Amino acid sequence: MTGTAGDVIRIAKSQVGYHEGYSGGHWTNLQKYSPAVPGLEWSQNQAWCATFAAWCFQEAGMPKGSYPVTASCALGVSWWENAGRFSDYPGIGAQVFFGSGGGSHTGLVYAYDADFIYTAEGNTNSSGSAEGDGVYLKKRARRDTYVYGYGYPSYPTGIVTADPAWKNPTAPSQQEEAVALTDDDIKKIGRQVVTGANGAKSPDDPTVEWAMSSFLGLTYKTARTIAADVAAVKAKVESLSVGGVDLDALAEKVADKLAARLAE
Repeated sequence: MTGTAGDVIRIAKSQVGYHEGYSGGHWTNLQKYSPAVPGLEWSQNQAWCATFAAWCFQEAGMPKGSYPVTASCALGVSWWENAGRFSDYPGIGAQVFFGSGGGSHTGLVYAYDADFIYTAEGNTNSSGSAEGDGVYLKKRARRDTYVYGYGYPSYPTGIVTADPAWKNPTAPSQQEEAVALTDDDIKKIGRQVVTGANGAKSPDDPTVEWAMSSFLGLTYKTARTIAADVAAVKAKVESLSVGGVDLDALAEKVADKLAARLAE
């Protein structure tokens, strides 16, 4: 798990069908999530919808400090607002809050359309109660006054959201970083460099073309000269190798000669 929206949703959906404890004819709020979230152990036997959301973020691999660790829906709303990541619009993997001030109930959005949000919620039931008995998938009207708002986690690839004003951070993808320069790109860059070094006013200046041709021609001639020198030295070494010549000493002299040639 790498802490993506997809990871959070998979974790949340995997819990559908889980139920809290039942004793004496009553559901007890005794569940597995409170003991599993550091800092929320105390919330055992309390309403646990917010604890369930924190557990899902944790199990999905989200970094500590990137989501609210609280059993209180109201504090969860405040956390997202203070982080500047609260919206009136749904988002995939967002934490949705319900009721007055968002303090009644919470869940995780796994899909939305123009009219509905689709959620995974802990401590609810088949009727959508804020004090239920387990983990359920729910379908709720987007514009119901019971829906208060949404907290947007800082997922690695951003968040898919209906908020027209929301801006995800932009970063070059691996594919963008791996795109190679074409020959035309290299020529354009070369023209820009030569333009500045040559004092020309434009990359289209005839002196730029002349300078580039001269430079490339000189480079090609230099490379051919060095290649010829190397071939000649190699031939000499091969002819001397049968005469008992100290090849180590000869190699040092060859290296010195090539270094001197390159430095010219």
